[in-house]
Amino acid sequence: MASVKKTNATRILETLKIPYEAKAYDDDVEHPLAKGAANRTAEKLGIDPATVYKTIVMRTDTKELCVFLQSSLHEINLKKARNAVGCKEINPIKPEELLSATGYVRGGCSPLGMKKKLRTFIDSSAMNLEKLHISAGIRGMQLSLAPADLVKACNATVVDLILE
Repeated sequence: MASVKKTNATRILETLKIPYEAKAYDDDVEHPLAKGAANRTAEKLGIDPATVYKTIVMRTDTKELCVFLQSSLHEINLKKARNAVGCKEINPIKPEELLSATGYVRGGCSPLGMKKKLRTFIDSSAMNLEKLHISAGIRGMQLSLAPADLVKACNATVVDLILE
């Protein structure tokens, strides 16, 4: 098991006095990050993949960047994402843009502690969970916390984003 480190995300949670648990796992940073990476993370940690929420950064037609959190078991419905944001077009940013846009690398992008505060949307399915898992801001570490606490920490909007 890898060691647990302090990150921007953990510092934010501590500043807000939000309880969380950091869970480290071995992560080969050279592996290709393909679809299903969040499921592999769940397997390594021995947790339910439905509780692992991936952080997806998207750009609107007006160039606004927004953050979406969705269970690893589901894809984001782009129409629902457009409606939540109030835009005509929205698409995920390119992987090579992620670091400069957020300060995070692909596979280690947390909704907490990005370079700039971005509007954040969490799929409503999260609210049915006791705890969910998000990236701690580095590859190889997840944070476990209550969904309502994540909403508070991110000042997020809870919406239905599931692709049916």
